[in-house]
Amino acid sequence: MDKDMLKKQIENMKFQATMERWPLSKSIAADDSKMKVKVLVRNPDDYLRETKRDIHKLPRNYDPALHPLEAPREYTRALNAVKLERVFALPFIGCLDGHRDGLSCLGKTPDHLSWLYSGACDGELKLWDVAKRRVLCTVQAHDGFVRAIAYNQESSSLYTVGDDKLIKQWKSEAEDGSDLKAPVNTILTGGMLTGISPHRSKPILATCGEACNLWEHTRAQPIKTFQWGVDSLQSIKFNQVEENILAACGSDRSIILYDMRESVPLRKVVLKMRSNSICWNPMEAFIFTVANEDYNLYTFDMRNLNSPLNVHSDHVSAVIDVDYSPTGKEFVSASYDKTVRIYDARQAHSRDIYHTKRMQRLTCAAWSLDDRFIFSGSDEMNIRIWKARAAEKLGVVKPREKTALRVNAKLIEKFEHHPHIKKIQRHRHVPKHVYNARNELRSGRIAARRKEFNVRTHTKRQKPIISEKIKAIVSEQQ
Repeated sequence: MDKDMLKKQIENMKFQATMERWPLSKSIAADDSKMKVKVLVRNPDDYLRETKRDIHKLPRNYDPALHPLEAPREYTRALNAVKLERVFALPFIGCLDGHRDGLSCLGKTPDHLSWLYSGACDGELKLWDVAKRRVLCTVQAHDGFVRAIAYNQESSSLYTVGDDKLIKQWKSEAEDGSDLKAPVNTILTGGMLTGISPHRSKPILATCGEACNLWEHTRAQPIKTFQWGVDSLQSIKFNQVEENILAACGSDRSIILYDMRESVPLRKVVLKMRSNSICWNPMEAFIFTVANEDYNLYTFDMRNLNSPLNVHSDHVSAVIDVDYSPTGKEFVSASYDKTVRIYDARQAHSRDIYHTKRMQRLTCAAWSLDDRFIFSGSDEMNIRIWKARAAEKLGVVKPREKTALRVNAKLIEKFEHHPHIKKIQRHRHVPKHVYNARNELRSGRIAARRKEFNVRTHTKRQKPIISEKIKAIVSEQQ
């Protein structure tokens, strides 16, 4: 027993000496602190569907080295996207019929986005609920044409002018439109009125006719009158940003600028042909667009009227009306060639054209205040509702679908200058009379350009080169 105990003590002493010489535990602990442990993580949210009707999730690696054919694949997706956009381009939504004479004007109200006012050539005024496509109220507003409709948000009132020389004020506060039965105020003026426009933040109205007059709804006489040697004015609009500035189109082919704080008009520019309508850009203080009889629309900067910023062509007959979108990036025009065209504010050519077989000459157009719809009125007594973007889906759009639409839009934008995609995106079917008239106008422009080139080539005296923008301007007066 003593020998066994002695052996155990000797072994313990050797072990302790070894531990003192090489501290194994410390080295192992140090190695553990530096050691990296890789663990497999499987998060169910990464690979499981939320519902049984959802599609299966697939893992994706965005490393560009693993996708050598990314550009050809994106081009194919862009091509499919632009084709599907044209397949789903169904802009016509419906029509509002009920008038007994041709439409003469349309009106909007910011207090009710689904309401639309319409005036007819027989003096009838209608209030429509566009969402339900039904008439809320009908009233005989004037004897003869209803020339213009305007809504003043300051007084929560609707104002109309007609051929009977009357300005009528209508209350528009009831939710069902029932207070439109009779006017709350009537002002008898001294001459014919052709247009009306409300101030954005004050209870002041501007009317045009034989002269430009400023009115307060509490007074029977105008508070100010502007005249500048013009027989009559066709259209007048207040600036929505610089609220004291207004512009009007005259019968002497002029566009006149006024400041309601001054006693005389500011400036006047004369074009080659008469302008039928004018509209200010709601987001840019100095920009306005006029619809002209020479088949074009002209965008001006009021600080420089020597030449327009842009000439918007494509119509083949006189342009009757123009209205901007709430964003100020686009505008819609209505023409006598029986078509509605949508323009980018900075582009010379239209991005889309709307037409139907039954639609006749357009008399008015309006862009809805929610930037989703366009309204047009024509001679055959119908108001038509169009989508502002022809391929846009109406109704509920799920988040996954929204993402897909945004991706497709970006792909089309990336490859929009590729010939094949550009051709598909720009192609539109147009009525036969528009197609033939466009070819005739094009051949006339080519012949005029060829003649000008020959004259300049075979004449000793140098003939100045005049820009197409400046050709439309006759003179500017201050």
